Amino acid sequence: MGRSTEWLPSLWLDTFDDLLYDELEYDHGDQWTLNFSYSQTDTVTKEERKRGWKVYCHRAYGNFQCASCYKIWPSARVVVLFRYRLRSDQGRGTVIMRPFGQSCRSCNNDVFELCGFSKKEVEHALLRLFSKIRKNCYDEEEEDDDSSACSTRVWTKPHEKSLCEACIQGICSQDE
Repeated sequence: MGRSTEWLPSLWLDTFDDLLYDELEYDHGDQWTLNFSYSQTDTVTKEERKRGWKVYCHRAYGNFQCASCYKIWPSARVVVLFRYRLRSDQGRGTVIMRPFGQSCRSCNNDVFELCGFSKKEVEHALLRLFSKIRKNCYDEEEEDDDSSACSTRVWTKPHEKSLCEACIQGICSQDE
């Protein structure tokens, strides 16, 4: 079984669209879109908060590949940041996503590679996001799905803060 190491925005967009109707649109009627920003942070200003922006930081499992030496490594500490808001007056919701990268330990070249994810991992991340949206935008009870988070524990090497883009920016959830 090959490990996907390629960052595929289309996988996230297609999965978002596949899950969206059942998770949000059927019950609420609002249209949601997913976009990407590779520079956003987890900081929400007072003005952004007034306009309804919220942040959800997700920790995922994925595989990286160095573009220089082609080394492949897994990580259970891949940070994916979602910024979202609902404009109920317009019936539209927006999600902006940012994946954070990791540097290759062998090359030590300060280049952050983006991660490849399995479809199952993408589905899990988006279902958790939709749960946050239902709670924070529609005042629904948040589903407690910690039991379904990962039935099999994935062992990877210890998290190296100096190689993690999210750690360097003070966003990493590795201590949770």
